[in-house]
Amino acid sequence: MARRRKAVDEAMAEPPHGPDPRLHAERLLAWYDRHRRVLPWRAPAGRTADPYRVWLSEIMLQQTTVQTVGRYFIAFTERWPTVRDLAAAPLDDVLHQWQGLGYYARARNLHACARAVVERHGGVFPDDEETLRTLPGIGAYTSAAIAAIAFDRPASAVDGNVDRVITRLHALDRPIPDMKPRIRALAARLVPPRRAGDYAQAMMDLGATVCISGDPRCVVCPLMALCEARRLGIAAELPRKRVKAARPVRRGIAFFLLRKDGAILLRRRPPRGLLGGMMEVPSSEWREGRLDREAALQQAPLETRWRALPGIVRHVFTHFELELSLVTARLPTERAAAALEGAQWCAVDRLGEMALPTVMKKALRHAIMATSAKRVS
Repeated sequence: MARRRKAVDEAMAEPPHGPDPRLHAERLLAWYDRHRRVLPWRAPAGRTADPYRVWLSEIMLQQTTVQTVGRYFIAFTERWPTVRDLAAAPLDDVLHQWQGLGYYARARNLHACARAVVERHGGVFPDDEETLRTLPGIGAYTSAAIAAIAFDRPASAVDGNVDRVITRLHALDRPIPDMKPRIRALAARLVPPRRAGDYAQAMMDLGATVCISGDPRCVVCPLMALCEARRLGIAAELPRKRVKAARPVRRGIAFFLLRKDGAILLRRRPPRGLLGGMMEVPSSEWREGRLDREAALQQAPLETRWRALPGIVRHVFTHFELELSLVTARLPTERAAAALEGAQWCAVDRLGEMALPTVMKKALRHAIMATSAKRVS
């Protein structure tokens, strides 16, 4: 049985006959020359791409849309125009600038990678996939994208857009996660020896603007005559989707602690893990199941008289949903110093300077409004 399964897997990974690579590249590049998108990080036609800008955009674009990334990319490059500038920046400044892009591990890796490029490579990005993959936060896709776009190496950069294009070109009738090795092999077979950077961006543009999810725009596709899914009339049905499991719900308590002068106690989360290194309203552990209020209150930053605030703050993460109840207390000035270990007081009008993730902004907004309404009533 194991031998048979291995044979099946090997057969699935071996590229079958498909579009002629030369014809495929010719048609795609001709289309790209006419329809390439103008993006803040993309070099004009005929010019060499800046590896720093390519790398920065690729990290930002992970699980984030082009529309969202544009303004962040411009802000980053205006503040830190080179990799040396970014490497010299305090991590807190980078995390603060990253607010709104989510997945904060990317921001920490971004900073660590910039420092590694400066310390290990003299501020110059390596031009090969293998060395690029040794840098923090750079995996198989990102290393291939940088090598192709910035250095014109014949590397195969396979992102979600390319997954979809390859799936339709070959009419692959299974969910993408089940076919990753086969898709990678098929995509690599089509990379041309010249203009690899333009080719990589052309495949991304094709998936983003023509071979889109749902109903693809086949009538304007330069690869229409080469597409097996189009020939079979099933392009709109591909890629096949997996049934998504329901997200679990985690619950906890956030502790909104006020000093006599109105300052709010914030705490830095551990450097690794979810929202690592960001500032937060101190909270209990986030656990699945019913909220055990008594156990959660035992995790308060200090013993005092906590008062429950009405309502719940809800936030959706990639793999779970969070429900935070809030409690509040006021701390006399003489006790304020005792709560400062690993934390800091922040005036309300300085909260915008803090590296706060979206969920904590929601919690603060809810708590400030609830306590203000209480005082008014």
